[in-house]
Amino acid sequence: MTLTIGLTGGIASGKSTVSAMMRELGLPVIDADEAARAVVRPGEDAYRQIIAAFGPGILQTNGEIDRAKLGAIVFNDEEERKKLNAIVHPAVRQKMLAEKEALVRSGAKTVVLDIPLLFESGLTSWVDKVLVVYVDDDIQLRRLMERNGFTEEEARARIRAQWPLVEKRKRADAVINNNGTREETRRQLLAILKQWDALEK
Repeated sequence: MTLTIGLTGGIASGKSTVSAMMRELGLPVIDADEAARAVVRPGEDAYRQIIAAFGPGILQTNGEIDRAKLGAIVFNDEEERKKLNAIVHPAVRQKMLAEKEALVRSGAKTVVLDIPLLFESGLTSWVDKVLVVYVDDDIQLRRLMERNGFTEEEARARIRAQWPLVEKRKRADAVINNNGTREETRRQLLAILKQWDALEK
């Protein structure tokens, strides 16, 4: 029986750091962001639908979608964001489920689904356990501004587009507090994975 762990958090909460640690520990991680990039590559169905919906102005000269241009449109307009999600989400789900099925068939003990919008997208039924990476609001805001060079307003807009971390925390099976050092985060992760018997012997 394969254990499926849903890894989630908020933007700039350190979820990617935890995801990388899980990979280092030998756990297969299926990353929703990677899947989202794959399904919008030139030639894919979702790519064609996005151009039909948003026009060729969102393309770079090489024919790929300019994520910054598209982001600027959808982050400030709820309707546009819904339109984009209606195209991308089904394609991403299909890809992730196919990868998960392949891992289960190959006998994987544990599969990690790294899904930033696990709760927002209503995908908790996909997983057996939910692990939330948590940071305090002020640390999240600061990290996001430093990492992406956003103004405070730009950073807040992106944080507001997701559920608050305190809400996610309430619904988690386990929480990693990522306010501290990388080592502290790793220790918490190892303790949780041992408790869930998620690691190969």
